[in-house]
Amino acid sequence: MFKIIIHKSALLSIAFSSLLLIPIANVFAEDNVVLERKTLLEKATQMPSTSVNTKVIKVTFPPAFKTPLHTHEGSGPRYVIKGNLKVADKSGEKTYTSGQVFWETGEEMTVENIGQGSAEIVIFELAPIK
Repeated sequence: MFKIIIHKSALLSIAFSSLLLIPIANVFAEDNVVLERKTLLEKATQMPSTSVNTKVIKVTFPPAFKTPLHTHEGSGPRYVIKGNLKVADKSGEKTYTSGQVFWETGEEMTVENIGQGSAEIVIFELAPIK
């Protein structure tokens, strides 16, 4: 009966050497990954002040929920993460779905979840510092 003794350093050397046998092309298969950048909304706007309080707020609307008539402290873009939201303000009613962005003026408005499940929105609010 033969006994084979392998030292840890020898085992590590064999393991690392075997890694060198992997084709380099497979290691760098992700080289063709391209960053995608897409402008969702661009709007020139006048701020009432040079000092602005910026908030990023995530809101989840339960199914069939409708806000009362309300305003926010400031205008800014709104990004719909998921769901279907009907926004009504003095300019009329518009429906926004997942991935869409709209500009809220800060005027009185209502928002209603008209989808089957919950809806989520991110509010980017730009308000003057008081």
